Amino acid sequence: MNPSGNPSTGARNTPPFRADHVGSFLRPTFLLEARDRFRAGAISAEQLRGVEDEAIRGIVKFQEDLGLRGITDGEFRRTYFHIDFLTQLEGVEAKGGIHVKFHSAKGEVDFEPPVMQVTGKVRHTKPIQLADFQFLNSVTTRTAKVTIPSPTMLHFRGGRSAITVEAYPDLEQFYADVAAAYADELKSLGAAGCTYVQLDDTNLAYLCDEKMREGARQRGDDPNELPHRYARLINAAIADRPAGMTVCVHLCRGNFKSAWAAEGGYEPVAEVLFNELAVDGYFLEYDDARSGDFAPLRHVPKGKTVVLGLVSTKVGQLESKDMLKRRIDEAATFAPIEQMCLSPQCGFSSTVHGNEIAVESQASKLRLVVETARDVWGGV
Repeated sequence: MNPSGNPSTGARNTPPFRADHVGSFLRPTFLLEARDRFRAGAISAEQLRGVEDEAIRGIVKFQEDLGLRGITDGEFRRTYFHIDFLTQLEGVEAKGGIHVKFHSAKGEVDFEPPVMQVTGKVRHTKPIQLADFQFLNSVTTRTAKVTIPSPTMLHFRGGRSAITVEAYPDLEQFYADVAAAYADELKSLGAAGCTYVQLDDTNLAYLCDEKMREGARQRGDDPNELPHRYARLINAAIADRPAGMTVCVHLCRGNFKSAWAAEGGYEPVAEVLFNELAVDGYFLEYDDARSGDFAPLRHVPKGKTVVLGLVSTKVGQLESKDMLKRRIDEAATFAPIEQMCLSPQCGFSSTVHGNEIAVESQASKLRLVVETARDVWGGV
Protein backbone atom coordinates (compact mmCIF):
# COMPACT_ATOMS: atom_id res chain seq x y z
CA MET A 1 0.00 0.00 0.00
CA ASN A 2 1.22 3.49 -0.71
CA PRO A 3 1.03 6.44 1.73
CA SER A 4 -2.38 7.58 0.48
CA GLY A 5 -3.96 4.26 1.39
CA ASN A 6 -4.51 3.14 -2.21
CA PRO A 7 -2.74 0.33 -4.02
CA SER A 8 0.26 1.56 -5.95
CA THR A 9 -0.35 1.52 -9.69
CA GLY A 10 3.08 2.59 -10.94
CA ALA A 11 4.32 5.09 -13.48
CA ARG A 12 2.68 5.52 -16.86
CA ASN A 13 4.73 4.79 -19.97
CA THR A 14 2.48 6.84 -22.22
CA PRO A 15 1.09 10.33 -21.64
CA PRO A 16 -0.47 11.85 -19.74
CA PHE A 17 2.05 11.03 -17.03
CA ARG A 18 1.40 10.58 -13.31
CA ALA A 19 3.14 13.91 -12.69
CA ASP A 20 2.29 16.23 -15.56
CA HIS A 21 1.71 19.91 -16.25
CA VAL A 22 -0.37 22.09 -18.53
CA GLY A 23 2.48 23.67 -20.45
CA SER A 24 3.23 27.38 -20.05
CA PHE A 25 5.92 28.79 -17.77
CA LEU A 26 6.90 32.23 -16.51
CA ARG A 27 9.00 33.97 -19.14
CA PRO A 28 12.57 34.82 -18.09
CA THR A 29 13.40 38.53 -17.99
CA PHE A 30 15.95 38.30 -20.80
CA LEU A 31 13.29 36.84 -23.11
CA LEU A 32 10.78 39.58 -22.28
CA GLU A 33 13.45 42.20 -22.93
CA ALA A 34 14.27 40.62 -26.29
CA ARG A 35 10.61 40.71 -27.26
CA ASP A 36 10.52 44.42 -26.42
CA ARG A 37 13.61 45.03 -28.57
CA PHE A 38 12.03 43.10 -31.44
CA ARG A 39 8.85 45.19 -31.27
CA ALA A 40 10.98 48.33 -31.30
CA GLY A 41 12.79 47.13 -34.42
CA ALA A 42 16.13 46.80 -32.62
CA ILE A 43 16.58 43.08 -33.38
CA SER A 44 15.41 40.83 -36.20
CA ALA A 45 12.95 37.94 -36.05
CA GLU A 46 15.89 35.59 -36.50
CA GLN A 47 17.71 37.17 -33.55
CA LEU A 48 14.58 36.94 -31.40
CA ARG A 49 14.24 33.26 -32.26
CA GLY A 50 17.81 32.72 -31.13
CA VAL A 51 16.96 34.22 -27.74
CA GLU A 52 13.83 32.05 -27.59
CA ASP A 53 15.95 28.98 -28.33
CA GLU A 54 18.24 29.84 -25.41
CA ALA A 55 15.28 30.35 -23.06
CA ILE A 56 13.67 27.08 -24.18
CA ARG A 57 16.87 25.12 -23.54
CA GLY A 58 16.76 26.50 -20.02
CA ILE A 59 13.11 25.64 -19.35
CA VAL A 60 13.63 22.14 -20.76
CA LYS A 61 16.47 21.53 -18.30
CA PHE A 62 14.28 22.95 -15.53
CA GLN A 63 11.55 20.39 -16.28
CA GLU A 64 13.95 17.50 -16.67
CA ASP A 65 15.75 18.30 -13.41
CA LEU A 66 12.40 18.18 -11.60
CA GLY A 67 11.74 14.70 -12.96
CA LEU A 68 8.93 15.56 -15.37
CA ARG A 69 8.53 13.24 -18.34
CA GLY A 70 6.32 15.40 -20.56
CA ILE A 71 8.35 18.43 -21.69
CA THR A 72 7.04 21.64 -23.29
CA ASP A 73 8.78 24.74 -24.62
CA GLY A 74 6.95 26.79 -21.98
CA GLU A 75 5.02 28.50 -24.81
CA PHE A 76 8.00 30.89 -24.85
CA ARG A 77 7.43 31.83 -28.50
CA ARG A 78 3.85 33.01 -27.88
CA THR A 79 2.08 36.12 -26.62
CA TYR A 80 -1.26 34.38 -26.04
CA PHE A 81 -1.91 30.66 -25.69
CA HIS A 82 -4.40 30.75 -28.58
CA ILE A 83 -4.06 33.80 -30.81
CA ASP A 84 -0.52 33.13 -32.07
CA PHE A 85 -1.67 29.74 -33.40
CA LEU A 86 -5.13 30.59 -34.69
CA THR A 87 -4.07 33.63 -36.73
CA GLN A 88 -1.71 31.42 -38.74
CA LEU A 89 -4.74 29.68 -40.22
CA GLU A 90 -5.86 31.26 -43.48
CA GLY A 91 -9.16 33.09 -43.05
CA VAL A 92 -8.61 33.95 -39.38
CA GLU A 93 -7.75 37.38 -37.99
CA ALA A 94 -7.52 38.88 -34.52
CA LYS A 95 -9.49 42.11 -34.38
CA GLY A 96 -10.47 44.59 -31.71
CA GLY A 97 -11.08 43.19 -28.27
CA ILE A 98 -13.79 41.67 -26.12
CA HIS A 99 -14.09 42.93 -22.57
CA VAL A 100 -13.80 40.15 -20.03
CA LYS A 101 -13.91 40.76 -16.30
CA PHE A 102 -11.47 38.41 -14.59
CA HIS A 103 -11.43 37.76 -10.86
CA SER A 104 -8.57 37.11 -8.48
CA ALA A 105 -7.83 36.93 -4.79
CA LYS A 106 -6.85 40.60 -4.96
CA GLY A 107 -9.99 41.78 -6.76
CA GLU A 108 -11.26 42.21 -10.31
CA VAL A 109 -8.99 42.48 -13.35
CA ASP A 110 -10.17 43.95 -16.65
CA PHE A 111 -8.84 42.25 -19.76
CA GLU A 112 -9.63 42.77 -23.45
CA PRO A 113 -8.06 39.97 -25.48
CA PRO A 114 -8.42 40.24 -29.26
CA VAL A 115 -11.43 38.48 -30.75
CA MET A 116 -10.97 35.81 -33.39
CA GLN A 117 -12.73 36.84 -36.58
CA VAL A 118 -13.26 34.36 -39.40
CA THR A 119 -13.02 36.61 -42.47
CA GLY A 120 -12.69 33.92 -45.13
CA LYS A 121 -12.49 30.20 -45.71
CA VAL A 122 -10.45 28.52 -42.96
CA ARG A 123 -7.50 26.68 -44.44
CA HIS A 124 -4.28 25.10 -43.15
CA THR A 125 -1.78 26.42 -45.69
CA LYS A 126 1.43 25.69 -43.76
CA PRO A 127 2.61 23.76 -40.70
CA ILE A 128 2.19 25.99 -37.65
CA GLN A 129 3.92 24.21 -34.74
CA LEU A 130 6.24 21.99 -36.77
CA ALA A 131 9.48 23.99 -36.47
CA ASP A 132 8.82 24.70 -32.79
CA PHE A 133 8.23 21.01 -32.11
CA GLN A 134 11.33 19.98 -34.04
CA PHE A 135 13.49 22.33 -31.96
CA LEU A 136 11.93 21.16 -28.68
CA ASN A 137 12.33 17.53 -29.67
CA SER A 138 16.00 18.13 -30.48
CA VAL A 139 16.82 19.47 -27.00
CA THR A 140 15.13 16.80 -24.86
CA THR A 141 15.30 13.02 -24.72
CA ARG A 142 11.91 12.88 -23.02
CA THR A 143 8.42 13.20 -24.48
CA ALA A 144 8.02 16.55 -26.22
CA LYS A 145 4.51 17.87 -25.69
CA VAL A 146 2.83 20.34 -28.04
CA THR A 147 0.05 22.56 -26.71
CA ILE A 148 -2.36 24.20 -29.14
CA PRO A 149 -5.71 25.95 -28.69
CA SER A 150 -8.84 23.88 -29.08
CA PRO A 151 -10.68 24.41 -32.37
CA THR A 152 -13.68 25.62 -30.35
CA MET A 153 -11.76 28.86 -29.74
CA LEU A 154 -12.78 29.97 -33.25
CA HIS A 155 -16.46 29.95 -32.34
CA PHE A 156 -17.49 30.49 -28.73
CA ARG A 157 -16.35 34.01 -27.91
CA GLY A 158 -17.68 35.65 -31.06
CA GLY A 159 -20.37 33.21 -32.12
CA ARG A 160 -22.09 33.48 -35.48
CA SER A 161 -21.40 37.23 -35.75
CA ALA A 162 -17.63 36.63 -35.79
CA ILE A 163 -17.85 34.27 -38.79
CA THR A 164 -18.41 35.92 -42.15
CA VAL A 165 -21.66 34.88 -43.81
CA GLU A 166 -20.06 35.35 -47.23
CA ALA A 167 -17.57 32.57 -46.55
CA TYR A 168 -19.89 30.47 -44.41
CA PRO A 169 -23.61 30.85 -45.00
CA ASP A 170 -23.82 27.36 -43.46
CA LEU A 171 -21.95 26.93 -40.17
CA GLU A 172 -21.60 23.20 -40.72
CA GLN A 173 -19.12 23.92 -43.52
CA PHE A 174 -17.21 26.20 -41.13
CA TYR A 175 -16.92 23.38 -38.61
CA ALA A 176 -15.83 20.96 -41.33
CA ASP A 177 -13.11 23.33 -42.57
CA VAL A 178 -11.79 23.98 -39.06
CA ALA A 179 -11.63 20.26 -38.37
CA ALA A 180 -9.78 19.67 -41.64
CA ALA A 181 -7.27 22.40 -40.83
CA TYR A 182 -6.52 20.87 -37.43
CA ALA A 183 -6.26 17.40 -38.95
CA ASP A 184 -3.60 18.71 -41.34
CA GLU A 185 -1.66 20.24 -38.44
CA LEU A 186 -1.74 16.99 -36.46
CA LYS A 187 -0.63 15.09 -39.55
CA SER A 188 2.42 17.34 -39.96
CA LEU A 189 3.32 17.00 -36.28
CA GLY A 190 2.87 13.25 -36.32
CA ALA A 191 5.09 12.88 -39.38
CA ALA A 192 7.82 14.69 -37.42
CA GLY A 193 7.52 12.27 -34.51
CA CYS A 194 5.17 14.13 -32.16
CA THR A 195 3.33 11.76 -29.82
CA TYR A 196 1.74 14.14 -27.30
CA VAL A 197 -0.67 16.99 -28.09
CA GLN A 198 -2.84 19.00 -25.72
CA LEU A 199 -5.86 21.05 -26.82
CA ASP A 200 -6.42 24.04 -24.53
CA ASP A 201 -10.15 24.67 -24.25
CA THR A 202 -11.74 27.42 -22.19
CA ASN A 203 -15.16 27.05 -23.73
CA LEU A 204 -16.33 23.72 -22.35
CA ALA A 205 -15.34 25.03 -18.91
CA TYR A 206 -17.06 28.37 -19.54
CA LEU A 207 -20.24 26.41 -20.30
CA CYS A 208 -20.20 25.32 -16.65
CA ASP A 209 -20.78 28.95 -15.59
CA GLU A 210 -24.35 30.24 -15.72
CA LYS A 211 -23.25 33.77 -16.64
CA MET A 212 -21.25 32.41 -19.57
CA ARG A 213 -24.17 30.20 -20.57
CA GLU A 214 -26.43 33.24 -20.62
CA GLY A 215 -23.88 35.05 -22.75
CA ALA A 216 -24.06 32.19 -25.25
CA ARG A 217 -27.84 32.50 -25.31
CA GLN A 218 -27.53 36.22 -26.01
CA ARG A 219 -25.31 35.38 -29.01
CA GLY A 220 -27.98 33.03 -30.32
CA ASP A 221 -26.46 29.73 -29.18
CA ASP A 222 -27.98 26.99 -27.05
CA PRO A 223 -25.59 26.27 -24.13
CA ASN A 224 -27.04 22.79 -23.79
CA GLU A 225 -26.34 21.96 -27.43
CA LEU A 226 -22.92 23.59 -27.73
CA PRO A 227 -21.02 20.87 -25.80
CA HIS A 228 -22.34 18.26 -28.25
CA ARG A 229 -21.45 20.45 -31.23
CA TYR A 230 -17.97 21.12 -29.85
CA ALA A 231 -17.39 17.43 -29.16
CA ARG A 232 -18.22 16.65 -32.79
CA LEU A 233 -15.82 19.38 -33.93
CA ILE A 234 -12.92 18.16 -31.81
CA ASN A 235 -13.61 14.54 -32.72
CA ALA A 236 -13.50 15.37 -36.42
CA ALA A 237 -10.25 17.29 -35.92
CA ILE A 238 -8.48 14.38 -34.20
CA ALA A 239 -10.18 11.41 -35.91
CA ASP A 240 -7.25 10.76 -38.26
CA ARG A 241 -4.46 11.62 -35.84
CA PRO A 242 -1.34 9.54 -36.43
CA ALA A 243 -1.09 6.19 -34.68
CA GLY A 244 0.63 6.51 -31.33
CA MET A 245 -0.30 10.16 -30.81
CA THR A 246 -1.99 10.92 -27.48
CA VAL A 247 -4.42 13.84 -27.51
CA CYS A 248 -5.60 15.41 -24.27
CA VAL A 249 -7.85 18.38 -23.61
CA HIS A 250 -7.27 20.96 -20.89
CA LEU A 251 -10.36 22.71 -19.53
CA CYS A 252 -9.58 26.20 -18.27
CA ARG A 253 -11.79 28.84 -16.67
CA GLY A 254 -9.45 31.65 -17.60
CA ASN A 255 -5.86 32.39 -16.60
CA PHE A 256 -4.56 35.95 -16.80
CA LYS A 257 -2.27 37.53 -14.21
CA SER A 258 -3.49 35.02 -11.58
CA ALA A 259 -7.13 35.84 -12.38
CA TRP A 260 -9.96 33.73 -13.78
CA ALA A 261 -13.11 34.45 -15.79
CA ALA A 262 -15.54 31.62 -14.97
CA GLU A 263 -16.60 29.27 -12.20
CA GLY A 264 -18.86 26.29 -11.72
CA GLY A 265 -18.55 22.52 -11.44
CA TYR A 266 -18.26 20.21 -14.46
CA GLU A 267 -21.72 18.68 -14.11
CA PRO A 268 -23.34 20.62 -17.02
CA VAL A 269 -20.83 19.18 -19.51
CA ALA A 270 -19.62 15.99 -17.80
CA GLU A 271 -21.50 13.36 -19.78
CA VAL A 272 -20.52 14.93 -23.10
CA LEU A 273 -16.97 15.61 -21.95
CA PHE A 274 -16.18 12.10 -20.85
CA ASN A 275 -18.35 10.00 -23.16
CA GLU A 276 -18.75 11.93 -26.42
CA LEU A 277 -15.36 13.61 -26.66
CA ALA A 278 -12.90 11.10 -28.14
CA VAL A 279 -9.71 12.36 -26.49
CA ASP A 280 -7.38 10.20 -24.44
CA GLY A 281 -7.15 12.34 -21.33
CA TYR A 282 -8.44 15.39 -19.50
CA PHE A 283 -6.56 18.07 -17.59
CA LEU A 284 -9.16 19.39 -15.13
CA GLU A 285 -8.93 22.39 -12.83
CA TYR A 286 -9.61 21.38 -9.25
CA ASP A 287 -7.57 23.91 -7.29
CA ASP A 288 -10.41 25.60 -5.40
CA ALA A 289 -14.16 25.70 -4.79
CA ARG A 290 -14.98 27.38 -8.12
CA SER A 291 -14.30 24.06 -9.88
CA GLY A 292 -16.97 22.18 -7.94
CA ASP A 293 -16.71 18.69 -6.50
CA PHE A 294 -15.43 15.43 -7.91
CA ALA A 295 -18.87 13.88 -8.51
CA PRO A 296 -18.75 14.49 -12.31
CA LEU A 297 -15.84 12.02 -12.47
CA ARG A 298 -18.39 9.22 -12.10
CA HIS A 299 -18.93 9.59 -15.86
CA VAL A 300 -15.30 8.77 -16.73
CA PRO A 301 -15.26 5.53 -18.77
CA LYS A 302 -12.58 2.87 -18.77
CA GLY A 303 -9.59 3.64 -20.93
CA LYS A 304 -9.54 7.39 -20.30
CA THR A 305 -7.25 9.32 -17.97
CA VAL A 306 -8.06 12.30 -15.76
CA VAL A 307 -5.27 14.61 -14.66
CA LEU A 308 -6.34 16.28 -11.43
CA GLY A 309 -5.26 19.92 -11.37
CA LEU A 310 -5.07 20.19 -7.60
CA VAL A 311 -2.12 22.59 -7.38
CA SER A 312 -2.81 26.26 -8.09
CA THR A 313 -0.67 28.28 -10.50
CA LYS A 314 -2.47 31.46 -9.44
CA VAL A 315 -1.18 31.85 -5.87
CA GLY A 316 2.28 31.40 -4.41
CA GLN A 317 1.21 29.57 -1.28
CA LEU A 318 2.37 25.97 -1.47
CA GLU A 319 -0.22 23.26 -0.99
CA SER A 320 0.49 20.48 1.50
CA LYS A 321 1.24 16.97 0.31
CA ASP A 322 -1.22 15.53 2.83
CA MET A 323 -4.00 17.72 1.46
CA LEU A 324 -3.26 16.60 -2.09
CA LYS A 325 -3.36 12.95 -1.06
CA ARG A 326 -6.67 13.43 0.73
CA ARG A 327 -8.16 15.07 -2.36
CA ILE A 328 -6.88 12.30 -4.63
CA ASP A 329 -8.50 9.75 -2.32
CA GLU A 330 -11.74 11.73 -2.48
CA ALA A 331 -11.64 11.80 -6.28
CA ALA A 332 -10.97 8.05 -6.26
CA THR A 333 -14.42 7.45 -4.76
CA PHE A 334 -15.85 8.47 -8.14
CA ALA A 335 -13.30 7.05 -10.61
CA PRO A 336 -10.49 4.47 -10.39
CA ILE A 337 -7.23 5.88 -9.06
CA GLU A 338 -5.29 4.01 -11.75
CA GLN A 339 -7.01 6.29 -14.29
CA MET A 340 -5.73 9.44 -12.56
CA CYS A 341 -2.66 11.65 -12.62
CA LEU A 342 -1.69 14.92 -10.94
CA SER A 343 -0.77 18.37 -12.25
CA PRO A 344 -1.11 22.09 -11.58
CA GLN A 345 -4.56 23.37 -12.54
CA CYS A 346 -3.33 25.58 -15.38
CA GLY A 347 -0.18 26.96 -16.90
CA PHE A 348 1.92 29.51 -15.07
CA SER A 349 1.78 31.97 -17.96
CA SER A 350 -1.10 31.48 -20.41
CA THR A 351 -0.21 34.91 -21.77
CA VAL A 352 3.19 36.56 -21.95
CA HIS A 353 2.24 38.65 -18.90
CA GLY A 354 2.54 35.68 -16.52
CA ASN A 355 0.77 34.93 -13.28
CA GLU A 356 1.60 36.79 -10.07
CA ILE A 357 3.75 34.02 -8.69
CA ALA A 358 7.49 33.79 -8.07
CA VAL A 359 9.80 31.63 -10.16
CA GLU A 360 10.76 29.83 -6.94
CA SER A 361 7.08 29.03 -6.25
CA GLN A 362 6.71 27.67 -9.78
CA ALA A 363 9.53 25.23 -9.07
CA SER A 364 8.23 24.31 -5.61
CA LYS A 365 4.76 23.53 -6.92
CA LEU A 366 6.03 21.31 -9.72
CA ARG A 367 8.38 19.54 -7.31
CA LEU A 368 5.38 18.91 -5.04
CA VAL A 369 3.45 17.40 -7.97
CA VAL A 370 6.31 15.04 -8.77
CA GLU A 371 6.88 13.98 -5.15
CA THR A 372 3.17 13.42 -4.52
CA ALA A 373 2.78 11.36 -7.67
CA ARG A 374 5.65 9.13 -6.60
CA ASP A 375 4.06 8.64 -3.19
CA VAL A 376 0.57 7.92 -4.53
CA TRP A 377 1.25 5.90 -7.68
CA GLY A 378 4.78 4.68 -7.11
CA GLY A 379 6.23 6.65 -10.02
CA VAL A 380 5.78 9.53 -12.41
